[in-house]
Amino acid sequence: MSTAMVQTHRVVITGTGVITPVGNDTESFWNSLVNGQSGIAPLENVNLEGQEISVGAQVKNFDPLKYMDRKEARRMDKYTQFALAAAEEAMNTSGLDISAMDAFRVGTIVGSGIGGLETMETEYGKLFSSGAQRISPLFIPMMISNMAAGKISMQYGAKGANYSITTACATGTHAIGEAFRAIKFGYLDACIAGGAEAPITRIAMAGFNNMTALTRETDPKLASLPFDARRSGFVIGEGGAIVILESLENAQARGAQIIAEVVGYGATGDAYHITSPDPAGEGAAMAMKLAMKEAGIEPSAVDYINAHGTSTPLNDKYETIAIKKAFGDSAKTVAISSTKSMTGHLLGAAGAVEAIVAALATRDDIIPPTIGYGEPDPDCDLDYVPNVARKTKVRYTLSNSLGFGGHNATLCIKKWEGQ
Repeated sequence: MSTAMVQTHRVVITGTGVITPVGNDTESFWNSLVNGQSGIAPLENVNLEGQEISVGAQVKNFDPLKYMDRKEARRMDKYTQFALAAAEEAMNTSGLDISAMDAFRVGTIVGSGIGGLETMETEYGKLFSSGAQRISPLFIPMMISNMAAGKISMQYGAKGANYSITTACATGTHAIGEAFRAIKFGYLDACIAGGAEAPITRIAMAGFNNMTALTRETDPKLASLPFDARRSGFVIGEGGAIVILESLENAQARGAQIIAEVVGYGATGDAYHITSPDPAGEGAAMAMKLAMKEAGIEPSAVDYINAHGTSTPLNDKYETIAIKKAFGDSAKTVAISSTKSMTGHLLGAAGAVEAIVAALATRDDIIPPTIGYGEPDPDCDLDYVPNVARKTKVRYTLSNSLGFGGHNATLCIKKWEGQ
């Protein structure tokens, strides 16, 4: 069957939910970003013995018992708790009632870059201190990275495609992109999609630090400086983000409030190195080109790019190169920002968090800033919306995610214009 004969569907976002270092609901999260408020601070309640890392982006005031009972909470790793809490807000804001639909037409695609790392660390401690008999019988289901998707589908009765994507820091973007495609080509009518991560553990910090990925800066205000010449590594973060995607027909039939429209998705591989992006930026550039091609737009139509922007020396330089390759002359005029300057890097949840940023930018015609920007880098010479949010017309946005292993993903999100 030719692609011309395949009926496609427009895909819209009708609900969002977040648990992040800058807010545990969408509006407080968004207000923090627009006002340049950072969630990066000295780490608390973490064993820092032997560590050179002192700051992170932790979720504040999170009480899992607001979202689940005590017994259920004890049977979940923190990353799954974050995912379920974000899903509750997303489902509530969407108003999606799966019981009124064919449940096999509603999917759940929620990923995690690492999964239940806190559970793994705890259980390994038991193994070495007390022996194999002390390992929890719930260790495996708490630790595996697909459990957030599984628990969300159980919570809401979504019986359609139900799986987890694990592509490091591109996870959340791939999850939303694959959900978009499943709806666009008629396999699903709606999908709960996103990512969650709870990596702030002793072993994760040691691992990332020893590969020199994390900043060793002790001043939270100087720790995450995307595209700035002083950048020295990323700030580890935690949280979760979920979006509700629906076909336009399904959303309109039930009178849903539409936030934005997903119109393009690009996914590529660098085939280059296990941690470094391709210095030529070809894979990331192609992901952006593919997303714009599917959206049917030229680079000049894009008003804002939410960059991967990790604050590592290599990522920000190579992502800038990739944007120039994808955009040509339009690279000089497109607004770019990295909200990781405020949220830190949520790893597998980052792409889902930032897709929500891109959608809200179109909703409110405002671009959140890259805070802390103060010393330009000759290798990063584009418009990074320094320090102060920019009020401007935002019709098309891109959200980029680049993961260890050479995984690149870009979403193109369009303003909902009521038709």
